Amino acid sequence: MSKVSRSASEKARMAEARRRALISLEEISDEEDRAITADAVADPDAQPADELFRRKIGRPPSLNKKQSILLRLDPDVVARFKADGEGWQTRMNDALRKAAGLDR
Repeated sequence: MSKVSRSASEKARMAEARRRALISLEEISDEEDRAITADAVADPDAQPADELFRRKIGRPPSLNKKQSILLRLDPDVVARFKADGEGWQTRMNDALRKAAGLDR
């Protein structure tokens, strides 16, 4: 079976399981629901399902946010930093920090 598409029998099984789950939910009393919810909240390993399935898009927020600016530099300066490959902007930032006396 393909990971992308499900067979008709698999879809039917899922629909039946969903139908049975909904019937079971209707049979649970409010007291049982409160007890189940309290146990789930008290369980340190339990996580809300929406957090598990939420898609995280992009990079996580940085603690040290950078400021975006327009800066005009001589082409040979940029070429020198780019010549060392990836991370040239970080190296340029480090060189500017050092020149400004802002060493970390």
